[in-house]
Amino acid sequence: MAGRDSLVNAGTVRVGPMVFVRLKLRLVAGNLRGSTQRLLGFVFTTIAALLFGTVGFLMMSSLRLASADVAVETVTVLFTVFLVGWAIVPLLAFGVDDTLDPSRLALFPLRTGQLVTGMFAASITGVWPLASLAVTAGAVAGLATGIGGVLLGAVVVLLHFALCVMLSRLVTTSLSGILRTRRGRDVLAVSVVFIVLAAQLPNLLINGGVSADPRAVLHALASALSWTPSGVAARSIADGGLTALAGAALLALLIAGAGWLWIAALRRALVTPDASTQGASVRNSRGLPAKVLPDGPLAAVVGKEFRYARRDPRGRVGWFAAIAVTGVMAFSMYGDGEGAAGGVLAIAPACIGAVMISIQWCNAFGIDGRSLWMNAVAYGSDRDWRTDIAGRHLAVATIAVPLLLLLAAVAALLSGDVGWVVPAALTAWGVLGAGLGVGALTSVLVPYTVPERLNAFTGAAPGQGGIAFVASFGALICTGLLALPIVLPVLLGLTWVSALAVPYGLLLSWGGRRIAGKIAFARYPALLQATSVAT
Repeated sequence: MAGRDSLVNAGTVRVGPMVFVRLKLRLVAGNLRGSTQRLLGFVFTTIAALLFGTVGFLMMSSLRLASADVAVETVTVLFTVFLVGWAIVPLLAFGVDDTLDPSRLALFPLRTGQLVTGMFAASITGVWPLASLAVTAGAVAGLATGIGGVLLGAVVVLLHFALCVMLSRLVTTSLSGILRTRRGRDVLAVSVVFIVLAAQLPNLLINGGVSADPRAVLHALASALSWTPSGVAARSIADGGLTALAGAALLALLIAGAGWLWIAALRRALVTPDASTQGASVRNSRGLPAKVLPDGPLAAVVGKEFRYARRDPRGRVGWFAAIAVTGVMAFSMYGDGEGAAGGVLAIAPACIGAVMISIQWCNAFGIDGRSLWMNAVAYGSDRDWRTDIAGRHLAVATIAVPLLLLLAAVAALLSGDVGWVVPAALTAWGVLGAGLGVGALTSVLVPYTVPERLNAFTGAAPGQGGIAFVASFGALICTGLLALPIVLPVLLGLTWVSALAVPYGLLLSWGGRRIAGKIAFARYPALLQATSVAT
């Protein structure tokens, strides 16, 4: 018995935080291995994080040149933005910890305490968490005075950073089970509207005439946030002494409370069945495409895209995001204008809407995932791939064309000149065509996987967040450049150019489909591999 016990003890491995850190680093390294696109995306995001951390630290440090009140109020608002961002961004974007979903560890013999400490350590592992910590550390250089103040300020910054991470893990763990269900993902898609509106609230208030003095707005926001954890942290760094000690003690208590709630949420998440695996009834319908289009691959693709838009939360998220961003930007731009200014207010919202809609389809094959392999059975030439992309474009245009017309009509009415409805709609349709052509190319050049279960931890496959950013940002830049020849003359008053916008957009979308079809047929294995990454 003693010999057997010694063998068991010899084979026991202590699972500590560093095991989770090494696991995350190995998963990230494994996802980068053998893929130049992922490696380039990782390098790009790393450089962006380093620039963000460096510039943010320098800007925070430069607050020492401002008055004491302005510096404290600025740090209060910025700390609050970081705290709220850590809680919300993982739910809406690529996630700060998309490699360690607790549900993946549910079957391992790990205690809840081991999971909590390990996941916390893994959450602060990466360039973006370190960049966030570097920016907040700049507050010590901008506010603290004396050696004691710097030391206490550093402690307060670390505690505030730990509170941000703890709150992030609490929110994501509490909502992970809900967000795996279709209803939860629909709620997440709708919540994007409110998040974007909240981000634009200061701009909307200033444009609405609430206050034209940025100093007054800053003072009002800081006064409202002064007794929040972020406000207490900022005041503790600035005052030092007993105030800093009291603030550090309060932050430590909040961290302990958030940790206790996180442990409770984690225990519940590990023993609650995944509702996303439960069956649901599906209606069988031929749909409108089968009634209008002749039977064939084109009608099949259009019908599939309509079903994605109607039933799949991943499809609805794109439309919700496009509408939300367009609405907020249009409202923030609204104002009284005459002549050319009124024309800008009528044209710009519709064109922005066209760009936002087209960007959502810069990764057309990502939502298909592993099912894309079936195309290899049916597609034997680049023409088949062009037909597939044309079906996707037709489905998008069927929804987007009337939507852009409605947006152009509303924008024209708000600008005070209904005569801009037709030029605005035509220009927006041309921009949409240009964006779809660009999206066809990005879909085959920089494809990535859209997870089947869009949850709180990821919006792209692990290791592909940089690729997703490059695809979206590249599509945005290219679409904007290609749209200039038709948008700029109309904005300058040459409304007759809008008559050429639709043919121009159709030509670009046709050209994009033709080139993309050849590329997809030539590199189909790589396309399938990029869109079939395990999530």
